[in-house]
Amino acid sequence: MSQRLRRTRHTVAAAAVTAALTLSLAACGSGSDSGSGSGHGSGMAGMEHSAMPSPSASDDSMASMPGMEPAAAGDGLAAEKSGYRMTARSAGLPAGKAAGYRFGITGPDGRPVTRFAVDQTKRMHFYAIRSDLTGFQHLHPTMGGDGTWTAPLAALRPGTWRLYASFVPDSGAGKGKSFVLSRTVRVPGTATASPLPKASGTTTVDGYTVTVKGAPMAGMAHQLTATVTRNGRPVTDLQPYLGTYAHLTAFHQDDLAFAHLHPETEADGGHGGPTLSFHAEFARSGDWRLFLQFQTGGTLHTTALTLHVG
Repeated sequence: MSQRLRRTRHTVAAAAVTAALTLSLAACGSGSDSGSGSGHGSGMAGMEHSAMPSPSASDDSMASMPGMEPAAAGDGLAAEKSGYRMTARSAGLPAGKAAGYRFGITGPDGRPVTRFAVDQTKRMHFYAIRSDLTGFQHLHPTMGGDGTWTAPLAALRPGTWRLYASFVPDSGAGKGKSFVLSRTVRVPGTATASPLPKASGTTTVDGYTVTVKGAPMAGMAHQLTATVTRNGRPVTDLQPYLGTYAHLTAFHQDDLAFAHLHPETEADGGHGGPTLSFHAEFARSGDWRLFLQFQTGGTLHTTALTLHVG
């Protein structure tokens, strides 16, 4: 195992123990466990991965604005933790069209943070999820010289969305520590909620079948395994994606609490699969929505399923 992977797992384990990251799972944009989605043109509703940015601005003193609601530290629901704050001027985004969401991270000294460590090949991971846990997006924004990040969100459906920034400072008091901060935004229009699909260990996307196994219990570390097959045959041509062969994110049904389930191995070639292992810790019981991303033939696939944690 490489030094980079050991360092990543050490950071994640420490964050899980001290912050008790939780998960919240929601329906795919199609409202079912079947569908297709990728970052390169597949059509799974609510699973977009690219968009064109639009102008906005950031602000470093927005604690009382909408989207800065208090929540328990460590579950991704707080806008501020240990002096680090996610800031943004806009509390809303347009419906039905791509928009660039601009935000910043300020440190304990109140100044913009501009130095970030690489975590799974990126300096910033950004996620969007609707309140009914549909419309999942996982993006990698770009940072301007002043520390302002721009996340190119694909078109959003009306409703309330929570936006998460996952990062590791490379300087200051929080150097080397993992943070997940979030804000909410409102997208205007009539919002119709999709029901959460029932818990199931199997889902499909773009002709691939993904089976997740494990019996997680709240408050305990467990291993989850995901196996990818196609037409009943094991898939062994998974390509590296963010330094590994799959990326797994989860959200809790009740409050959209966040957890990033880290892979236990890193990619060492272009022929991964069919079985992938993840380190998972769930802070409380209930239904969670898992979003699994993997790449084949240059296409990114995103699928989802509901997992019950005892």
